[in-house]
Amino acid sequence: MKRFYKDVSVAEEGGAFHVLLDGRTVKTQAKATLALPVRALAEAVAEEWRAQGENIDPLSMHLTRLSFGAIDGVKVDRAKVANHALSFGGTDLLSYRADTPQELAARQAAAWDPLLDWAAERHGARLKVTSGVGHIAQPSEALAALERAVAAQDDFALSALHAATMLTGSLVLALAMADRRIAADQAFAAATIDETYQAEKWGMDSEAEKRLKRHAEELSAAEHFLRLLA
Repeated sequence: MKRFYKDVSVAEEGGAFHVLLDGRTVKTQAKATLALPVRALAEAVAEEWRAQGENIDPLSMHLTRLSFGAIDGVKVDRAKVANHALSFGGTDLLSYRADTPQELAARQAAAWDPLLDWAAERHGARLKVTSGVGHIAQPSEALAALERAVAAQDDFALSALHAATMLTGSLVLALAMADRRIAADQAFAAATIDETYQAEKWGMDSEAEKRLKRHAEELSAAEHFLRLLA
């Protein structure tokens, strides 16, 4: 899409902050008003619009997309988004370990065990661990605890938490990042232990490398989004 505006600004109205393009409020993909809860986020979103060149690249506008997700997704059907994030808790990446090789299993344990301990201590969610690919049923009390943790997020925070969960394959990692237990780069490293190990042994093709780089950028943006809300 060609850039169709020159000036980008932020205005407050009714306790919300709007991003204006040549004086007109930005609309979401569903044509809702882009009303943001804090000025810091609105200014950061506005900067994404300012940074666009002759053509608008939506994939480069991570904060805008997360904001759209909060308004068009979470606010419209919060239960659907929350339940999708919670579904990862039942099959959390951190619960499924390699049998072999020993080095990979050791790396997983070193990175993931402290985070599972944290989830148990912080949220009361003690998840079970298994090896191999066979499904393991998680305790109902642990899943209920994760449900409470997700429910505690406001609509905008849930948008970022949901994105982080999908990017990492782990609700525990997403919650740890949201709670500042780990940073985005640490969460990404923990989520890609298998890929890193395989790349060390066999190398990585360019497409996989590009995909991982894109996911790392998106996860970092989700962290930034959450910090702007604070």
